[in-house]
Amino acid sequence: MSRILLTGGTGYIGSHIAVCIQSAEHDVVLLDNFTNSDIETVEHIEKISGMKPALVVGDVRDTELLTATMNDYEVDAVIHLAGLKSVEESVAEPERYYDNNIAGTESLVSAMEQAGVYSLVFSSSATVYGIPQYLPLDEEHPVGWVNPYAETKVKVEQMLAAKCQADPRWHVVSLRYFNPVGSHNSGLLGDNAKALRANLMPMIARVGTGKLPHLAVYGNDYDTPDGTCLRDYIHIMDLAEGHVSTLNNIDRFPGYCAINLGTGEGISVLQMVRAFEAVSGRKIALLAEPRRIGDVPVCYANCDKARDMLGWQSSRDLNAMCASVWHWCQQLES
Repeated sequence: MSRILLTGGTGYIGSHIAVCIQSAEHDVVLLDNFTNSDIETVEHIEKISGMKPALVVGDVRDTELLTATMNDYEVDAVIHLAGLKSVEESVAEPERYYDNNIAGTESLVSAMEQAGVYSLVFSSSATVYGIPQYLPLDEEHPVGWVNPYAETKVKVEQMLAAKCQADPRWHVVSLRYFNPVGSHNSGLLGDNAKALRANLMPMIARVGTGKLPHLAVYGNDYDTPDGTCLRDYIHIMDLAEGHVSTLNNIDRFPGYCAINLGTGEGISVLQMVRAFEAVSGRKIALLAEPRRIGDVPVCYANCDKARDMLGWQSSRDLNAMCASVWHWCQQLES
């Protein structure tokens, strides 16, 4: 059994990972400043797993706090999720993203060195591939960025790779997520994003529950089967299980490694809408909007590396994604 420090541990992705870590009989220490999450999430994690996770309230830029936390709890490895993640916000406030995402990771790495912890799983993103030059996207695809958020992910990956090259004690895996959606089957955890304009599934759910009058569809004239963009959507529980598989194998990967987590298939905006309508029985009103600058028609992963190196692959389909979100929505309304 290992003890894992989970930065950003009460967020959407972090809370689901925490449950999976505890289910795998590891201990977890959550660290969060609650910028985009709520304290009640800790109670929900405990209800699901039957174990109350340790909680440290703080910021990853507080190197002294991180070092003390790792020493006090005798941490064995870190999963680093504490980062700002809105593309639109990053364009408006790039300096905030550089400070939180890049300087925050530098602070964490410094604290890990001081505490003698050298195993790290980094929450990266498919945005590091920029505009796809070919599909499906494998880990050898050139990296780049089209917004400051993606730039922070690329620069952190480069910094971590350089650290591993300089010091052979490090084991670092960057997990490049595609598009996490869905909720825990208990209905206690879900994507309760505070942002007014969130990702596709939360926006569909807001329309389905009457919180919004319609879903804005940005572009319906792409060269795709139904004219809307295709993305690789992965169930949040598949993603969380991918982190546990990474932790279980990280000692096998000295140095730096990047691995995609996705399904390998593209799902369109309209496919997602129709699937949600089918499981919820609610009609989702649509409003056609112009294409957004930077959106690409199709983006999906090659996930062979995750299968071969981690023994992991996604198992939950689109219906399971939508059904879990609708179940979570009903729990919120009850």
